[in-house]
Amino acid sequence: MTGLSRARVARRIAAGAAYGGGGIGLAGAATVGLLMAEAQLARRRVGNGTTPHVPNADGLYGAAYTVPGEPALRLTMLGDSTAAGQGVRRAGQTPGALLASGLAALAERPVGLSTVAAPGACSDDLDRQVTQALADPSRVPDVCVIMVGANDVTHRMPPTQSVRHLSSAVRRLRTAGAEVVVGTCPDLGTIEPVWQPLRWLARRASRQLAAAQTIGAVEQGGRTVSLGDLLGPEFAANPRELFGPDSYHPSAEGYATAAMAVLPTVCAALGLWPAEEERPDAARREGFLPVARAAAEAASEAGTEVTAAMPAGARGRWALLKRRRRRRVTEAEPEPSTQPS
Repeated sequence: MTGLSRARVARRIAAGAAYGGGGIGLAGAATVGLLMAEAQLARRRVGNGTTPHVPNADGLYGAAYTVPGEPALRLTMLGDSTAAGQGVRRAGQTPGALLASGLAALAERPVGLSTVAAPGACSDDLDRQVTQALADPSRVPDVCVIMVGANDVTHRMPPTQSVRHLSSAVRRLRTAGAEVVVGTCPDLGTIEPVWQPLRWLARRASRQLAAAQTIGAVEQGGRTVSLGDLLGPEFAANPRELFGPDSYHPSAEGYATAAMAVLPTVCAALGLWPAEEERPDAARREGFLPVARAAAEAASEAGTEVTAAMPAGARGRWALLKRRRRRRVTEAEPEPSTQPS
């Protein structure tokens, strides 16, 4: 599918989500029987992508940066098993811990991490998670990271519903005063046990949903980062290194790759990224595009950020597409104080 075609499909899905349209299928009816048969085979080989242990990474990171009278930044993780860190053994290997420690180092402030993400969650669980994240009005997160979408594809949730739930979550968080960064649906076409033609269908569905998620999130004031590399070309080339033991969830190295892609956008959302890097760089193919075009391009290239750029015009909302330089993040452990500030 070309970028323009993907942009049109993403715009239709996002419009359906915004105006209450019905589901727009990601695969034709003629392929559903084959898709379901292949999915059952893949599910047996993957083992449903479940592992019994999800490390609890919540706590305070970067306590050495504490300054009397200056509160810690608050980071909240929402979404599915990818946001929770399912598939690794230690808390410091989860994306939340990696982001919290990286943010603390770059901001030179402690960061309190809270995780409300739930393994197995689809986008329709975000309403509950947002309610939990905003339960204490005096402790609204400074920034929320949402990683969701893979289960929507595998459970065949209509993409208009997926985007509607995500857009609502972003709107509620932004209204409360939190910055929001969405890691869009990863490329499921590279899960090792998945065969053709399911692999091709999964890739197509994943990228279409990722593009539509971008439109929905950006239109509600959030930023998005494509997580195609989470299960994308880098993972396909190094499956034993970047997939976890269940061949479905990322390994510690895989989560570090994802955290590296998201961290620059988290910092930019909080005004912590160097000012000179906020301007689009033509050498890196950055620039202003209609949001649907930007969303389609981002879905095809992991680590690409999309954020609202200017008020909507005759051609709709415009967005800034950025390819930020990644900062290396390494395994982190919370400080002795385990309660977020």
